[in-house]
Amino acid sequence: LSKLQQQDNTCKILLQTVDTLRSAAEIATFCFCTDDKTRVPLGEKNGYINASYIRMKVGEEEHFYIITQSPLPSTMADFWQMVWESESDMIAMMTKEVELGQVKCHRYWPEPSHDSIDLANFHLRLDNYQILEYFIIRTIEVINKQVSSRIISHLQFITWPDHDTPKLAEQLIKFICYMRKSHSTGPIVAHCSTGIGRSGVLLCVEVLLSYIEKDLNVSIKQIMVKYYKPVWMSTTCVGILDQSNFW
Repeated sequence: LSKLQQQDNTCKILLQTVDTLRSAAEIATFCFCTDDKTRVPLGEKNGYINASYIRMKVGEEEHFYIITQSPLPSTMADFWQMVWESESDMIAMMTKEVELGQVKCHRYWPEPSHDSIDLANFHLRLDNYQILEYFIIRTIEVINKQVSSRIISHLQFITWPDHDTPKLAEQLIKFICYMRKSHSTGPIVAHCSTGIGRSGVLLCVEVLLSYIEKDLNVSIKQIMVKYYKPVWMSTTCVGILDQSNFW
């Protein structure tokens, strides 16, 4: 939380881009394109999980992500195996557990008063958590029963309704600021409910902000076309016009 309170130059620059993000409606609908080159292999046998690698270059810097759907009860163990094998220390969750009476994500992390979860190969322990106005910070110790343990930051953005936009762009910008400062190794693992709409916007906004910080020329359409396949009148990565209007 103390990191958020430090209004450094980076956050000031990002906050100044809010109006630009709101008016950048260059593309309406895009669908996430997954193939064998981008899919995340699971385990020694390259098993399947519904997740894809995304790499984006901004100048000399590469942004590295894993985009995936929210874990199901049957895929929770696979999800944590993926996080461990990718050596990621950051999970960005862009949905609530339940929205408008519908379950959007199975609770795959430990919560008080049940502050631990035991899986076949991993034991999860809630080390710390903090509830802010528009996102929740969790620190989770992931214990590999055969190797060692790691600390994972789990950030949950809670003011972004499905098929809609965040209430305030500034909230998403500050979330990204905190995510950047807390992330140090491996890809950022991002998911919403389906792993297409809100996750895709998070990824592209974060990359766009990097272009702005570095004072580089950028086209939002180029970012989208390079990493997403256009599909009109279909399931979409930037799921509705309002989401593309937002950023």
